[in-house]
Amino acid sequence: MAKLILMIALCVLPALVIASRPAANPMILQGRVYCDTCRAGFETSATSYIHGAKVKVECKDRDTQKLLYNTEGTTDSTGTYTIMVKEDHNDQLCDAVLVSSPQSDCATADPGRDRAPVILTRYNGIVSDYRTANSMGFMKDEAISGCDKILLQYQEFDD
Repeated sequence: MAKLILMIALCVLPALVIASRPAANPMILQGRVYCDTCRAGFETSATSYIHGAKVKVECKDRDTQKLLYNTEGTTDSTGTYTIMVKEDHNDQLCDAVLVSSPQSDCATADPGRDRAPVILTRYNGIVSDYRTANSMGFMKDEAISGCDKILLQYQEFDD
């Protein structure tokens, strides 16, 4: 009888310990939101980063495109947002998406830079709990002066 109790304790006790553990560490998603001051469509040396911009994370079912997860975050003084994602989103399609800009003269989302795909699963070989999204941006209503010189730096030359 003692052997039976010992055997049950050895089998059940580890299962109880695993079941009582708190959930795994949440994933931390970070990215930046910028103001495209030259209306170039990408970050330049004149780019400024937006404090107080709102960003959300959306995860959709791969087959039905039904929205399954939605949470928001706000950028800090460096234009960086940090969003904690508690669940693993296995086979879902997840994106960081621009919501709004507090700058009235830089509030139009840059087409093609208004969302960034993110991988929010642990079943992909990434060991870290930190995930990084590509920068997303809003465009200034009118380009600032000096942008022509800045954009010349990015021009390709064929020699």
